[in-house]
Amino acid sequence: MKSLKVVFFGTPEFAKTALAKIHASKHEVVGVVTVADKPSGRGQKIHQSPVKIFAEEKNLKTLQPEKLRNNEFLEEIKKLNADIFVVVAFRMMPKVLFEMPPLGTFNLHASLLPDYRGAAPINFAIINGETKTGATTFFINEKIDEGNILLQEELEILPDENAGSLHDRLMEMGAKLIVKTLDGLADNTISETPQPEVVQPKNAFKIFKEDTKIDWNKSSEIIHNFTRGMSPYPCAFTVLKIGNDEKSLKIFAGNYQLKPHDKNLGSIEISKNNFAIYTSDGIYFPTDVQLEGKKRMGVKDFLNGFQTFENIKVIN
Repeated sequence: MKSLKVVFFGTPEFAKTALAKIHASKHEVVGVVTVADKPSGRGQKIHQSPVKIFAEEKNLKTLQPEKLRNNEFLEEIKKLNADIFVVVAFRMMPKVLFEMPPLGTFNLHASLLPDYRGAAPINFAIINGETKTGATTFFINEKIDEGNILLQEELEILPDENAGSLHDRLMEMGAKLIVKTLDGLADNTISETPQPEVVQPKNAFKIFKEDTKIDWNKSSEIIHNFTRGMSPYPCAFTVLKIGNDEKSLKIFAGNYQLKPHDKNLGSIEISKNNFAIYTSDGIYFPTDVQLEGKKRMGVKDFLNGFQTFENIKVIN
């Protein structure tokens, strides 16, 4: 098998796993591009990306440009004489960069394209109640997630799985798919295929804080899928009024019961052993929560923190 010289672009843990898999393969990682180090947290300590930490452990040449169009950076990349660029969880690349290597630049996306183009494909596959998803490798072009497909692989979404566990399974599967794609391109056994036209695409837009609030007017199943799809990050939340205070309550997990009722939507029944919130067609029971200013805990520990349950309600 021919060995390809690869420059890898990526930042988070999802990308690090892919980089590690390439590094362990027959292909040669001649350079790694990741985000610049930045201060974070209470102490504003300098934070390095998981990709950089791995690259430095393996003595891989690492570049951290502020701007991808910087001439000095582009010249340095050219000198690496890579056959191909591989991109995983990185920012948009200019044409002058992604067209540089002779074999082009391909990306790994955590969905079965053309479905769920965008920043949060794992979250939205669960939020929308999908039973399967997958990973796709595709050549980058000037449109976001619309380049020609190289390889795809399906993955079943388990009934009560959340975005965190699906992320981890796709991370492992996607890393293997990248090496499989490199092998196929090296041996000229892969044909690129244009993505099919989609009239009503399933989008996976970037999630902001305001997108994570639970709407208790929805059905129990929709709320359950929404909570799973937002867990553990960025996490779905509701607002509790406790006496005169309003505090957000993150809900990481729960279950539901379909049951006709005449309660107001979003009203609660709460006791030492029970936390129930009424939906449009039943009751949702949070099981794993975090009240603003407190640590994450199981619902029994959460309920034990109250001396009385009077004057507690959900603000829908």
